[in-house]
Amino acid sequence: MFVGPVFTREVVTAPRRARLYVARAAYVAVLLVLMATAWQVLAGTQEVRNVGDLARFGAIVFQILAPLQLAVVMFFAALSAASAVAAEKDRQTLILLLLTNLSNTELVLGKLLASTLNVLVLIASAFPVFMLLVLLGGVSFAQVAQVFAVTLAGALAAGSLGAMLAFWREKTFQTLAMTALALVFWLAAWEVVARGALGESWLGVSCQTWAIGFSPWQAMLEAMRPVMEVASALGPIRSPVYLYLLLAIAVTVGLNGLSIVMVRVWNPSRELRREPETSEEKPTEAVAPVRRPGKTREVWDNPIIWREIRTWAYGRKILAMRLAYLVLAGLALAGLYSLVHQPGAPSRTDLALILAPFGVLSLVLLNAQAVTSLTSERDAKAIDLLLVTDLSPSEVIYGKLGGVFYNTKEMWLAPVAMCLFLWWSGVLGLENLFYLLGGWIVLCAFAAMLGIHSGMNYVSSRGAIAVSLGTVFFLFVGVAVCMRIMVAFSGSFQVQLQPFLAFMVGGGIGLYVSLGIRNPSPAIQAAAFGCPFAIFYAITSLFLGYTLAVFLVVAFTFGFTTAAMLIPALFEFDVATGRTTGGEE
Repeated sequence: MFVGPVFTREVVTAPRRARLYVARAAYVAVLLVLMATAWQVLAGTQEVRNVGDLARFGAIVFQILAPLQLAVVMFFAALSAASAVAAEKDRQTLILLLLTNLSNTELVLGKLLASTLNVLVLIASAFPVFMLLVLLGGVSFAQVAQVFAVTLAGALAAGSLGAMLAFWREKTFQTLAMTALALVFWLAAWEVVARGALGESWLGVSCQTWAIGFSPWQAMLEAMRPVMEVASALGPIRSPVYLYLLLAIAVTVGLNGLSIVMVRVWNPSRELRREPETSEEKPTEAVAPVRRPGKTREVWDNPIIWREIRTWAYGRKILAMRLAYLVLAGLALAGLYSLVHQPGAPSRTDLALILAPFGVLSLVLLNAQAVTSLTSERDAKAIDLLLVTDLSPSEVIYGKLGGVFYNTKEMWLAPVAMCLFLWWSGVLGLENLFYLLGGWIVLCAFAAMLGIHSGMNYVSSRGAIAVSLGTVFFLFVGVAVCMRIMVAFSGSFQVQLQPFLAFMVGGGIGLYVSLGIRNPSPAIQAAAFGCPFAIFYAITSLFLGYTLAVFLVVAFTFGFTTAAMLIPALFEFDVATGRTTGGEE
């Protein structure tokens, strides 16, 4: 193949794995279930009289599925590329690849295309589903083509970003965190530009046009329109969507070019290239070494949490990642400040557009820290050393959890500070502040425990990271899609349980597969299948203004799920990690 043996091997071996077909079928099934759910909501609350109603239905479903697909493929393209290269580094197998006669181009492009092959297959599988919407009317073939062009360009750019950062950074958590932060900053910065916060026009071109040309999200919203905007100031490019496609290709080529040039400079890392002491520096047998007095560090009673907190277990470059997060938090706080001090009371929707994405980003980073705290040790074979010690399961689990919350303190404290700012500004009442903070603490505990649970139950680092981060991502994406369908087709939220039954049952099956398929228990089964129904009730209560019900349901549901993962981790730790077999006492 033109990109070398790395990609060739993936193309040959991927069809042998059942998960390729399962993922493809599951993705198409989810899209069809969403279409069926939307139809049930429409038919159950409105009367469909003519083809015009069908055309409007097709257009609305298209506007729901297209952004959803963009978010899914960009997230998983970046995640797959970053985790694939990071796993090679953790297992020290990237050095072996560098010792072969593989060229830099074959190595970089081979890893990128091999890691994003599943994502590209998902995009191809979804194409017939979108073509079905054309039959309903309201959607043209040109719109479908434009949407898939934007999606494919965004997936390749996101995958290239994740791969480049993985080749550059030394630690898996650094790679995942910086990838997530870069994607969010990319999208958020151009959303600010699109809203005119930095002016109405630049160089004679409207800021909205610039935002479409540089942001995949804005380009998707433009590509979904029946008639795209034509900007004469862009010259022969004409449409800002075409500008985005050109820039996405340029970003993809630039990021991969940088990786190709620097891959053997960045790797092996400086830690591995440190030269050992020379023979002149080593003490001889005739001369005893001189011990210089100095401070010694006292290890705590729990060495796990001591290592997580008192050492640079995740590299010193994590400080740069924390600084980038604080910059993003500052921008979000500035956005809230501008909303609070604008004329008139800020709407709940505008506040949620800032708080909700930022909260999801914080939970993703918290979850990434938790899952990599175990997968990195497993890949480095350090977990085997822990298993031969007399450390108790509670010391390991609570030590890891304590380290997770300490190392990500900025991630879970920043949303708290934002909620306190809204309360201090008079936007939130004391009661709603309590609900927000209480629910946030429960969600943070859930995200951290989910990472530990996945790291313990999945031997493959890529599998553990994908399941853990994917679960957090799909939970909140599912909530957003559910709310979008409710608002788009009906305002009668109390009577929408039946149309969403298939959606919730499918979500329960997905949660059970990710949480309990490798370590089943009645508690995890109840949590997996009860969580979607509880979330639906919470969404309905939120629309109806019952904030206490939302808090109680969220706190109980995710608190119970956290306990369902924590208790087996404590009492079945030896079996889950392989210290003892299930049959031994």
